[in-house]
Amino acid sequence: MLLTVIQSLAEPLNFLLMIAGTIIGIVFGAIPGLSNVTAQALLLPLSFAMKADTAIIFMSSIFVGGVSGGLISAILMGVPGSPANIATCFDGHPMAKKGRASRALGISIFSSFIATLASIAVAMLVCEPVARVAVKMGPWEFFSLCACAIVLVVSISKGNMFSGLISAGLGMLLGCVGIAPVDAAKRFTFGITSLLGGMPLLSVTLGIFAIASLLHNFARGDMASPDIDTGNIRGIGFTMKEYWAHAKLVVNSFLIGLGIGFLPGMGAGLSNVVAYAAAKSSSENPEKFGTGCDEGIIASEVSNNAAVGGAIIPMIALGIPGDTSTALLISALMIQGIEAGPNLMRNNTQLVYIFFAALLLSGVVTFLLECFGTRTFPYILRVPTCYLYSAIFMICMTGAYANGNSYSYCYITVAMVVIGLLMAFGNLPLSPFILGFILGPMMEEYLRKGMTYSTNGFLIFLQRPASLCFLAIAVFFLFWPLLRGRRESRKQRQGIKTELDMITEQADSYNVSED
Repeated sequence: MLLTVIQSLAEPLNFLLMIAGTIIGIVFGAIPGLSNVTAQALLLPLSFAMKADTAIIFMSSIFVGGVSGGLISAILMGVPGSPANIATCFDGHPMAKKGRASRALGISIFSSFIATLASIAVAMLVCEPVARVAVKMGPWEFFSLCACAIVLVVSISKGNMFSGLISAGLGMLLGCVGIAPVDAAKRFTFGITSLLGGMPLLSVTLGIFAIASLLHNFARGDMASPDIDTGNIRGIGFTMKEYWAHAKLVVNSFLIGLGIGFLPGMGAGLSNVVAYAAAKSSSENPEKFGTGCDEGIIASEVSNNAAVGGAIIPMIALGIPGDTSTALLISALMIQGIEAGPNLMRNNTQLVYIFFAALLLSGVVTFLLECFGTRTFPYILRVPTCYLYSAIFMICMTGAYANGNSYSYCYITVAMVVIGLLMAFGNLPLSPFILGFILGPMMEEYLRKGMTYSTNGFLIFLQRPASLCFLAIAVFFLFWPLLRGRRESRKQRQGIKTELDMITEQADSYNVSED
C-alpha cells in the first residue's frame, strides 16, 4: 500500500500538479476577496479529464495552499485573505507595521505548517471514531456550542464587555436578513431580490475588514510604510526556543481548531477567532493582544490549519463536508464516480491514503514556498500606499462582484463599509460582530429545530449532557472577566492596606525611637 501511494505521488504529472495547485492556492488565498474555495470552484471542471488519484491530489493541494496563503495579506495589508485568517490580522498586521513583517510571516508560516501536518496525522488515526461522536450531536448541542463560541469571542472585550455584546448582537441581527429557517419567512429584504439568500459573507468581510480599514487609516493619516527588516533576518525570523516557549498555547489552539473543524459547518473561519479569544482570555497579559504579540498570531494560525484535518474527518468517514472546501473535494470524488462516506475507506482504501499523503506533502510544499518568499513578501509594503490601497480596493470590489456575478454584491459591500466605519467611530470590536453574523443563523436554526423536536421546551438543552457542558462554559466565560476584575481589585485593596500598615508601623517605631 505504501509503495503504491509513493508511486502515485512521484508520478511526474501528479507531482507537478501538486506544486501548481499549491501555488494557485497560496495566490488565491493571499488575494483579498478570493480564497481556496474560489480556486477549487474554478478549477473543479478540470478534474473531469483527470484520473481519480490525480484529481484528488490537485484539489487537495489547492485546499492546503489556500488556507495557509491567507496569512500573507492578513499580515502585510491587514486584510484577511479569507475568514480563516481574520484573527491573524489582529496581531500580524500591527507587528508588520512595527517593521517586523518577516517575524510575523515566519511565525505564521511555521504555525501553519506544524498544525497542518499534525491535524492530518490525527485525522488519519482517529477519522472514523471521532466522526461517530460528531454525528451523534443534535441541534441542542450545536446551539449550545454556537452560544459558547460567541461568548468566548465577546470575552475578548475585557473591560468593555457591553461593547462586545452590542457588536455580537448587531452581527446576529444582520444574519437574520433573508429567508428564515423552518418557516421560510422573508425578513429585512425590503423587496430586494439579492437579499433573499441573506447577506453574502464575502461582502460583509470585505466591507468590514478590508475597505473600512483602508478608509479609517486614510482618515487618520496612517499611510506611512514601515521599515523592512529582511536585512538582518536569519532563518524564518525567530528561534525554536522563542516559539516553543508558547507550547501550551500551541496545544490549546490546535485542540480548538481540530475540535471545531470536525463539526460540520464550522471550519477554520470560526476556529481562528475562538482560539484567539481563548488565548487572550487565558493570557497573563491580555493587553498585549492587538499590539503585535506572538501569541495572537500563533493562536490564529495554529487553529485555522488544525481545522483542515478536522474537516477531513467527517468528509472521509461520513461523507459530510466539514466546510465549503471539503464539500468541493467531495464533488471532485463524485465526478470520478466515487461516493464519500462509511464505505469509502473499505472500497477505495488506496485512494484515501493517497489523499492523506497528498495533504501532508502539500503542507510541506506550502511551507517551503512560503519560507522562500519570507524575505520577498514584506517588500509589498514598499509600494506607495496610494497605489497599494487603490489596488486593494479594486481587488475587493472585483472579488465582491465575482462572488455573485451581480453589482448588488458591490452595493452590499459599500453598505458594510459604512457600518464598519460607524463601528470604528463607536469603538465597537469587529470580531464579535463577524462571529455573530456567521453563527446567528445557525443558532436560530438549531434552536427552532431543538424546540420542535422537544416536548419540554428549552429544558431539553439543559438535559443533554454535552449541551449543558457548552452552556456552562459560556456562562463561566461571560462572568469570568467580572469575577477576575473583582478579584484583582480585592488584591489591589489588600496590597494598599498592607502598605498602609507598614507605613503605620514604621511611623510608630520612629515615634518610639524619638521618645
